[in-house]
Amino acid sequence: MSEEPLLEVTDLKKYFPVNAGVLGRHVADVKAVDGVSFRVGKGETLGLVGESGSGKTTIGRLVLKLLPATSGTIRFQGRDISDISARQTRELRRRMQIIFQDPYGSLNPRMTIGEIVSEPLAIHGLAKGKARMERTVELLRLVGLQSSHLNRYPNEFSGGQRQRVGIARALAVEPQFIVCDEPVSALDVSIQAQVLNLLEDLRERLGLTYLFISHDLSVVRHISTRVAVLYLGKIFEIADRGALYAHPLHPYTQALLAAIPVPDPALQGSQKRVLLSGDVPTAMAPPSGCRFHPRCPFAFDRCSVEEPAMRDTGDGHMVACHAVENGTIQ
Repeated sequence: MSEEPLLEVTDLKKYFPVNAGVLGRHVADVKAVDGVSFRVGKGETLGLVGESGSGKTTIGRLVLKLLPATSGTIRFQGRDISDISARQTRELRRRMQIIFQDPYGSLNPRMTIGEIVSEPLAIHGLAKGKARMERTVELLRLVGLQSSHLNRYPNEFSGGQRQRVGIARALAVEPQFIVCDEPVSALDVSIQAQVLNLLEDLRERLGLTYLFISHDLSVVRHISTRVAVLYLGKIFEIADRGALYAHPLHPYTQALLAAIPVPDPALQGSQKRVLLSGDVPTAMAPPSGCRFHPRCPFAFDRCSVEEPAMRDTGDGHMVACHAVENGTIQ
């Protein structure tokens, strides 16, 4: 990663208030994101993985200023964007975009493909008339679609084609950073690889930087440069892709990787298994200390009272775990 990160997030928090009673009293908070820090270097893809409800999508929306943060700092290109005006946020949209999860719900069914892709050009005043149409055709061809698709509607396309339209729309304003919010989870497995390869090709050709959000570790392994593992609103481990998949340190990361199906029965039998007990706690009342300790097979007394700090174990492999710190896990 470059010395100056394109995106730097520090101690980011997002609490959603819970109100109850006739008077709507504030009784609790859902701690969706609770002290998350990470950096994304220019030209890299940071994969953000975790179970449903871990706060992945919330982080993506906080970074893009689609949700206001409760606290924390977000720096983009060295500039603090945590508390910027509506006008400044609009200007920021040209440099930061999103590809949504659902290709069926993220496209307006009453607009043609040409109108959908060219709309950002009109909003930001980037092209008019013939120039706008030419740019729209160029964008469609960039994602593998044809000019003949311009006047067709989303319902005439498959899920994979719709997601390509969503990608073209995100690229229209020539962004530098794109949040990919589970962009292939709603697609058939046979189509997922095509879209992932397209995203990787676009990253190399256009010099893009991705925050790639997914619950599927196999997908993240295919596209990511580095991987961050999220659990109940906190990042437990961050490492280069190769290091994390070859030698995961945190018990939660080990459990996630052990759950990936292995096609070879011989390898399946020799694979290290980490069994987790219990269910994921609620983000409204997370456990004290390390919030993973009620399910962790390596937990000891310290884990329930002291929250582990993120520490570098070497070569940028960061992990927050008392068991790793005292040598129980190596």
